[in-house]
Amino acid sequence: MRKIESLSYIAALSSLSCAFAVVYPAPAVADETVVIGHVAPLTGPVAQLGKDNENGARLAVEEINAKGLVIGGQKVVLQLDGEDDGADPRTATQVAQKLVDEKVVAVVGHMESGTSIPASKIYSDAGITMITPSATNPTLTRQGFKNVFRLVATDAQQGPALANYASEKLKIKTVAIVDDATAYGQGLADEFAKAAKNLGIQVLSRDTTNDKAVDFHAILTKIKSERPDAIMYGGLDATGGPFAKQSAQLGLQAKILSGDGVCSDRLEALAGSAVDRVVCSQPGASPEKMPGGAAFKAKYQKRFGHAMEIYAPFTYDAVYIVVDAMRRVNSTDPAKILAATPATDYRGVTGETKFDEKGDLRNGVISIFDYQNGKKTFVDQVTM
Repeated sequence: MRKIESLSYIAALSSLSCAFAVVYPAPAVADETVVIGHVAPLTGPVAQLGKDNENGARLAVEEINAKGLVIGGQKVVLQLDGEDDGADPRTATQVAQKLVDEKVVAVVGHMESGTSIPASKIYSDAGITMITPSATNPTLTRQGFKNVFRLVATDAQQGPALANYASEKLKIKTVAIVDDATAYGQGLADEFAKAAKNLGIQVLSRDTTNDKAVDFHAILTKIKSERPDAIMYGGLDATGGPFAKQSAQLGLQAKILSGDGVCSDRLEALAGSAVDRVVCSQPGASPEKMPGGAAFKAKYQKRFGHAMEIYAPFTYDAVYIVVDAMRRVNSTDPAKILAATPATDYRGVTGETKFDEKGDLRNGVISIFDYQNGKKTFVDQVTM
């Protein structure tokens, strides 16, 4: 009798166990590693900006992994493949092909226009989503590719915004323009020049240097004889800082106008006291004006032990935008991620992200900064 009762008890437990198996679905059974690429110059004169971009993306990946991500019933672990393009267009295409061969699901980058434009075709041919956090040359999204997206306003917006501020607030009447011959520097200078002429600002001269230059005395000596109210420099801080410093050493009193490439927190170290004559524009809201800016700055400081530079909030949002697309299509398939990205409506640290038909950001903003006692200071914001 006891044996029969025991068998009955065991059978009952088995039935109960089966019942529970039916009621509670099995959890995600295995990890899928999903690789997101990030590309920026991690070596060379603007490496600090490239590393800042990578840090923003890495912070997002670490947060998402810590919270846990399940796509298609499977636990997904994100991995960031950070690559260095050295700010060189040829290296950029080699790195792009490497990421394609490694089967990344999307790429955050590249940082600069001159590297983003050639790399974009490789990603397009492979059907991989490319989201640049900082490349501003309008050509990037005018190539007809369906995979390219941008999280900041373009130079076609930044140049006019800077020119308008120069005309209306600084009362600039004459300007000399210099660019570093890169896709970014030349593109920004071109857009500024067009807008300046339309505003009645006289363009006295247009000169070109290069992004490796260290001595600007010949150009600046010529410009000094022209006596402009301002000099517009299209380039990055590595050359823009010394350019401003040497202009002061030669006794020029002109304001130095520039874009986001120059508009960094380390500009004082590069320009010396001449930094206080610099006025610069930056696509995107200032961190002080971003919905999640203050919280992000604190998280970044805690994680990396130093303050952020410029575009880390945008690379951070870019990773979340890729994951948002995964969630909406419930898949990590690169083709499905790409198909979902144009319909993005994501609210992140930098604000609301929606893309237009070219992949550009809708309702972008331009921030204007100057330097006061060497400190970068927000002065105005223009909604485009």
